[in-house]
Amino acid sequence: MKFKDAVVVFLATGFYVGKIPFAPGTFGTLWGLPLCFFLAGMKLPLAVVCVALLIALAIWLAHTAEKLLNQKDPGCIVIDEIAGMVVTMVGLPFNLTTASIGYIIFRILDISKPFPIKTLDKRVSGGAGIVIDDVVAGILANLLLRLIMSV
Repeated sequence: MKFKDAVVVFLATGFYVGKIPFAPGTFGTLWGLPLCFFLAGMKLPLAVVCVALLIALAIWLAHTAEKLLNQKDPGCIVIDEIAGMVVTMVGLPFNLTTASIGYIIFRILDISKPFPIKTLDKRVSGGAGIVIDDVVAGILANLLLRLIMSV
């Protein structure tokens, strides 16, 4: 494997966390938390631009890694969970409470795939298909977390 290809797989698998034999997505999501911490210190417009760039990078990495691994949506790719967790927390204060609740809500949505997440997961392929369902789960988790915080 070429160096560039090895770097793509390394990043797409969340520094190889995705290669953990059980619950790779759950562990991979944890890598999103440090990014959430840094984004919380930014002004919202800059944070949103950074999240959009991360999503674009995640799509490219997932697409390329899927081809390199010669598998359709391999479970070891966790860059989508990282992006979804970042979407979950964007624009929200980062603290133990919000991070914990956001993490739990995101994982529940990502695993259960309620409408429209499951529809997107089935209809969109390639890197975009790998990432889009997690981004939508992140958007829904963000909205639910905002609702919970307002109560």
